[in-house]
Amino acid sequence: MARGRRALVLGVGGLALALVPPLAAALNQPFYVDLFRRMMIFALAAASLDLILGYGGMVSFGHAAYLGIGAYAVGIPAFHGVDNGFVQWGLAIVASGLAALVIGAISIRTSGVYFIMITLAFAQMLYYLGISLETYGGDNGMRLARRSLFGPVDLTNPAVFYYVVLVILVLCLVVGGHVVDSRFGMVIRAARSNEPRARAIGFSPFRYKLAAFTIAGSMGGLAGALLANQTEYLTPDFMHWTRSGEIMFMVILGGMGTLIGPVVGAIVLLLLEDVLSALTAHWQIVLGPILITVVLFARRGLHGLLAGARPRDG
Repeated sequence: MARGRRALVLGVGGLALALVPPLAAALNQPFYVDLFRRMMIFALAAASLDLILGYGGMVSFGHAAYLGIGAYAVGIPAFHGVDNGFVQWGLAIVASGLAALVIGAISIRTSGVYFIMITLAFAQMLYYLGISLETYGGDNGMRLARRSLFGPVDLTNPAVFYYVVLVILVLCLVVGGHVVDSRFGMVIRAARSNEPRARAIGFSPFRYKLAAFTIAGSMGGLAGALLANQTEYLTPDFMHWTRSGEIMFMVILGGMGTLIGPVVGAIVLLLLEDVLSALTAHWQIVLGPILITVVLFARRGLHGLLAGARPRDG
């Protein structure tokens, strides 16, 4: 039942997002193509975090590290004249996955606040590593000479790039849905609920959690590659702990353990930021109470409000 409902929501949401470029063209507002493309990129990053946070109970406060690794996996090859998108994006996925594998192998051995602090420490280490790379702009970052090349697929065309991001987001959500509904996903959820019992019935939670952590890191790296192409600029700030906090809040705002919730959270948060920043320079003062109200009175996030009394997917 949950799978069918998720498929319906995904189909309707995907169709609505697919209508943005033609509507923006009809209204002569190309800015909205850029805005919604950015929302979808952060939705992908939030969904990747939800895989370990909402389903695995692993509160990673360093998820932005993979966003930065993915961005630099695009920027550094481009700096040296390698513009092939398959090379850049493949490198982003692999490098982020390997980084997540190493970080997860160490951090998953701990729990609670220790897990949070270790993931934060690794992210900050990578952040300062980015600052030290003077060849690639250091603290100032560097511009991307051109977007990734995929033969006839021209990412310099805003609509084409928009639909590429949309297809990637939908595919990742579909695959993610199958993962969490599989035996693998059930073990991850069981370990979140009662790890000693999961171990007692013959499963090794560490291996499953490490695999989920690695998958989430790879997805975050892909989001970073998309973000670098979106902004055509990359900076160590992509990896700063405040970015990790922003992604985590998207997950909490939308609804943890739902996959669709983080997408809703990313869209709502970035839309609120855009609208409020246009109204006042002190928009964060207005945004803060709105977000606090949602957290206090919508314990299952915006997805929970939309789903009514139905249990969450996770």
